[in-house]
Amino acid sequence: MARTTEGSRQAESRSHNGAGLHVHMHTLHPSVPIPYLTKEDVTSTAREATAHLPSRPPAKELAFYGGLGALTVAGVLEWPVALAVGGATWLLRSGRKEKKEAGAKTQA
Repeated sequence: MARTTEGSRQAESRSHNGAGLHVHMHTLHPSVPIPYLTKEDVTSTAREATAHLPSRPPAKELAFYGGLGALTVAGVLEWPVALAVGGATWLLRSGRKEKKEAGAKTQA
């Protein structure tokens, strides 16, 4: 019996010294392209994206719709009334703009 305890002690000491079981693994490193962005790339992309946005509305329209929203938040107007007033105003103004543009095209 003394041999088995000595053998187990030797096995334990070998495993602690790194002489035990070694597992060799093969790891794969797939090539994944990582984009490299420069400052010029980002700015040109931002310019291209903002070129497709609609133009800024005039300050007069912003003040009108902002005031309409402020009156609604303050409780002076109910939201359905404010929505109806804002929608009707937008429709009337866009109709006028289309007529002006059509008149300018026919004159040119």
